[in-house]
Parts: sequence; structure tokens; C-alpha cells
Amino acid sequence: MTATAFISHKDCQLHDMGSYHPESPTRLTAINDHLIAQGIDAYFNYHDAPLATFEQLLRVHPASHLERIKRTAPEHGIAHLDPDTAMCPHTWAAALRSAGAGCMAVDLVMGKEVQNAFCAVRPPGHHAERTNAMGFCFFNNIAVAAAHAIEAHGLERVAIIDFDVHHGNGTEDIFKGNKKVLMCSIFQHPFYPYSGAENPAENMVNVPLPAGSGGEELASAVVDVWLPRLNAFKPQMLFISAGFDAHYEDDMGSMKLFEKDYAWVTGQLMQVAAKHSEKRIVSMLEGGYVMSALARSVGAHLRTLAEL
Repeated sequence: MTATAFISHKDCQLHDMGSYHPESPTRLTAINDHLIAQGIDAYFNYHDAPLATFEQLLRVHPASHLERIKRTAPEHGIAHLDPDTAMCPHTWAAALRSAGAGCMAVDLVMGKEVQNAFCAVRPPGHHAERTNAMGFCFFNNIAVAAAHAIEAHGLERVAIIDFDVHHGNGTEDIFKGNKKVLMCSIFQHPFYPYSGAENPAENMVNVPLPAGSGGEELASAVVDVWLPRLNAFKPQMLFISAGFDAHYEDDMGSMKLFEKDYAWVTGQLMQVAAKHSEKRIVSMLEGGYVMSALARSVGAHLRTLAEL
């Protein structure tokens, strides 16, 4: 069994919100080029992401949300849902591929075809609330994947871990109070989207960190807060909202993580998965906007997942 699936699609590179937008098609190009340059591309099991079905999307979004996004999709040029979140003629297909990738990843892992999976997709998803697209996100990809594991595969306990520099407000909005889901996150605070720090639901394990926080603060959050809750919850599958914009070189935020920190936290989560989840992990790309830092960080994350 190949350890790690790599799921992406060329449609994800066609989504373009404008030449100056940080969430650009070059993000995926940088990742792919780095894996080839490092000689580790041969170790993954490659798959083209399918289009998510409306049945899969409707588990976490109402029909009105899907209809609004489809209606906004332009035939030419760019149409904005908010100042940060825009659609081009290719966005609808890219968003469906991104959500579909997570469902495919779940199916591959649950079917024991791979041990874990990484979805190199865009647009990202963790800011998309149940009824609202925002923060570069249209559908909540990680939520769609987690709901697929619960509804299609009958899992009763899944954990979502989010180490993006921004709080995954959309994922929290969708799963707050859901006893089948435990969400653990770190994020810079105060910072966009200015949520997650006050009165979270019982199943939300949020650790807001001040600007300037680095590997030491991450380690404290993981060891002192996340791991006790994860081990008590005993998740049957782990999902990772893998944002790499907390990297020291990424000027989207003001945190100071390095590749070794992403490798370390991935290793910690793999230990949890080995203990409780038959090693089942699905990781999905979220943020990361400085190309070299993003590519190196994803490389470190993938090396760890694939045990290279």
C-alpha cells in the first residue's frame, strides 16, 4: 500500500482572482515544482479530484448557498462575493474539485488504498461558513470531507486540526456543538477573521496565539491542550486544515513557524492517528502565500505523512 495519496486537479490552477491576489494559481505550481526538485514526487499515489456532488455539499451548506455561488459565477472577467473573494469563469469547477478532493481522500483512506492523503487544492475552504463565502473560500472543503466520513462511512468521531495563521471560523460555524466532531486549532489573535477566542463551543479546542509566536508556542498548544483532548476523544479519523501562512517568511500574518515545526506537528498528529484512527489522516491545503516558504512547508508536511 502506498502510504500517501496526492490529490489535485488542473481546474484548481485555473481559478484566478486577479494578478495581484495572494491566493494565486502559482501556489500549486510552486508545490509541484518543489516536490519534483526534491525528488520526492515519485513516492505519492496521484489522483485527479472529482467534482463534489450536491449531496456531498448539502451536508454542510444549504442549497441557497450553492445557488448563490453558482449564480455569481461570471462568463467573463471577475465577479466579487466580497472584497477578498472573487470568481472567474473557472472558479465554480475549481471549487467543486477542491471539495470533491476531500471526499475522494476519505474514500481512498477508508478503503485502505492509502494510509493518508494530501489534497493540493484551491480555492481553500476553512473560512467558508455554512451560509457565507468569505476569506478566499467558497465551500468548506475540510467540513465537506469530515461530513462525508461521518455520513458515507459511518464514523462516529472525527477530529479536525487547523494550524493556519487564521482562525477556521467557517469550520467552527458548521460543526460547533456537533458531538461527532472535535476541532483543535491555533491561530494568530487578534487577526482576521477576528473570531474563535471568546466562548467557543465545548467541541472547539481553540488556542489563540499572539503575533510573534513560533515553534515553542505551537509545541505548548499541541502538547498541553490539543493532545489531551484528542486522546480523550479517540478520533476514528483525523482531518488537517493545512495552512502554511504562519511561516516566518509569510507576510500574510506575523507568526514565526518554520518547516521543522510543520514536520513536528504532523508527526504528533500521526502518533494520535496511529493510536486511535488506524493511521487515517486526510490533509487539505488552506493558506500559504509566499511561494518558496509554502512549497518547503508542504514538502516537510508530505515527507512526514509519507514517512520519507
